[in-house]
Amino acid sequence: MIEDPLYGYKGKLRKFLEKCNVKIGDRVRIIRKDLIVEGILMPRAALSKRPYIVIKLDNGYNIGVRFTDKLKLAKVAEGEKLKKYTPSIKVEYNPKLPKVSIISTGGTIASRVDYRTGAVYPALKTEDILEFAPEIMNIANIEAEVLFSIFSENMTPELWSRIAEEIAKKIWEGFDGVVVPHGTDTMSYTAAALAFALRNLPVPVVLVGSQRSSDRPSSDAAMNLYSAVLVAAKAPFAEVTVVMHGETADVYCLVHRGTKVRKMHTSRRDAFRSINDKPLAKVEKGEIIIINDHFKPRDKNREMILENKFDGKVALVKTHPGMSGEIIDFLVDKKYHGIVLEGTGLGHTPVYIFDSLKRAIEEGIPVVMTSQCLWGRINMNVYSTGRDLLAMGVIPGEDMLPEVALVKLMWVLAKTRNMDEVRKLMLTNIAGEINPRTMFSTYLN
Repeated sequence: MIEDPLYGYKGKLRKFLEKCNVKIGDRVRIIRKDLIVEGILMPRAALSKRPYIVIKLDNGYNIGVRFTDKLKLAKVAEGEKLKKYTPSIKVEYNPKLPKVSIISTGGTIASRVDYRTGAVYPALKTEDILEFAPEIMNIANIEAEVLFSIFSENMTPELWSRIAEEIAKKIWEGFDGVVVPHGTDTMSYTAAALAFALRNLPVPVVLVGSQRSSDRPSSDAAMNLYSAVLVAAKAPFAEVTVVMHGETADVYCLVHRGTKVRKMHTSRRDAFRSINDKPLAKVEKGEIIIINDHFKPRDKNREMILENKFDGKVALVKTHPGMSGEIIDFLVDKKYHGIVLEGTGLGHTPVYIFDSLKRAIEEGIPVVMTSQCLWGRINMNVYSTGRDLLAMGVIPGEDMLPEVALVKLMWVLAKTRNMDEVRKLMLTNIAGEINPRTMFSTYLN
């Protein structure tokens, strides 16, 4: 629990609040020329340089009020003294239940909330997780830890490697499944990375997140986490998956294959969709309902192989009208090892970047083609532009999502820089990233 009575407030703004004799948790009234608001004084982002005061309104939402010299603030009521948080739940081992490891990497999904202030704190212990979602104790014996806590936009290939290594340790220790709480913005990248890094999985690995913070009445955090633990403990498949809400209400969650999922909406609770594939399963009323029977079955006797190295010198380039070949030339000059293109339609780029693409391939840099369309697959034999790109050595990305092709090329290039071997591996279905038959599914029920 944060002990600083004015956590996150600095400089002139902090001195102002100290002069007003208020602390986090107090009920305050703010009067400005154009505004009068009343609510609970909350902590603010410690790294933010903008001078604003965070207030939780009675409706549960937080607002930021810009601080000015003319702003007036008065204490309406004293808040409770901030106390060190102690979980009230006792962890008890049940030998009849499977063992699930929860390895947190960030996001609000594995955090707890002080409902007096609305402040969110990392759930650092198993007891913290269980108090947040006590129902999961009926599913499995839980062991939780925080590997690191970052915003998902700050994820890197090096961190993918660390996550994969930690998961491997838990699987080798005999856990029946692993859950990885993760920020939603780049969760599909990490899911793809883990799918390639954890070869021959014996048990499920489940990434889970939340679209709504856990202090909001519409939060999807608890249901998503419950469903993720259920899948890790009892699902019949042994793959890397993403579990998130399947619709806007609290009816069911969907289980997406880690190499076939993308976040398709900025804020909806059902933002995640399987692309060019059906979800593996639906979790509803405590049951796992199989939707897609094409999966690798769970087998705890299977020997997992850890291949968690990634080459970070790979770029993802979106083609667009009027783009310059200088973008490709820049990557070649900077000694990048691979390029993934988000081409148009069936896999095309403007002809005026052909010379730059030829140069890249001639200098030993593999170029992989994917499509901006997302649904469907590359077919570069239909039009002359595609055939010319194939002739110069561009590798067709089949029905892979651009970000999955990016992660896969990073993984492949960490194994080999031989152009023939790279082509062979990129065209091989390794973790369910390539479907031999194009499937169109926007599964909603």
